[in-house]
Amino acid sequence: MGDIRNIVVLTGAGISAESGIDTFRDAGGLWEQHRVEDVATPEGFARDPDLVLRFYDMRRAALTKVEPNAAHRALARLDATFAQGDRGDLLIVTQNVDDLHERAGAKRVLHMHGELLSALCANCAARERFAGTMLDRPNCSACGVAALRPDVVWFGEMPYQMERIYSALANADLFVSIGTSGAVYPAAGFVQEAAAHGARTLELNLDPSEGSRWFDEHRHGPAGALVPAWVDEVLAG
Repeated sequence: MGDIRNIVVLTGAGISAESGIDTFRDAGGLWEQHRVEDVATPEGFARDPDLVLRFYDMRRAALTKVEPNAAHRALARLDATFAQGDRGDLLIVTQNVDDLHERAGAKRVLHMHGELLSALCANCAARERFAGTMLDRPNCSACGVAALRPDVVWFGEMPYQMERIYSALANADLFVSIGTSGAVYPAAGFVQEAAAHGARTLELNLDPSEGSRWFDEHRHGPAGALVPAWVDEVLAG
């Protein structure tokens, strides 16, 4: 792997779009029929909890109809090499709430925006794995109160494990952004954070993102083609 030991990979909606998961920023995308304010904010949940719970129940059910693609599998292959010896550190930070990285086999995955297959109790703050229907108002396994909500970071809420992410960025030799819009902070600022600590930066995206100018190198095209080729390069280095 040459002089590259510590790698931070950021993945966004573009990597899962090739598996058939719509992105809310695209025309005809998943959120087109709902205002973001209605289904992805604490205020929207307080105003119409049934709408929000039904929306995420549908998204959760849709996960059963999609599979990891070549980009997910390539990152899982990279992940596996870090488990086989003195390879340094790898952290895959994803903005996605699906489980495709894990289903492909990756272990070093941090979901900064939460997970569809997790529930958060609004009463006691306990988290639990969840694959059912929240609209039915199931009880929390920890406190017994029917107060479960999607364990998803909504607009206006703090993303998860930011200290761990910034620590990894400070120690990275290479930061790679895959399938992101470069428009949503704090993730959009990770490239500048990594570069400030001396990391090389690479963008793999279908089109130039809003933050493309901050990267040392850009490669544009489908993630399913770009990511396996990049992983091959890293493993051969």
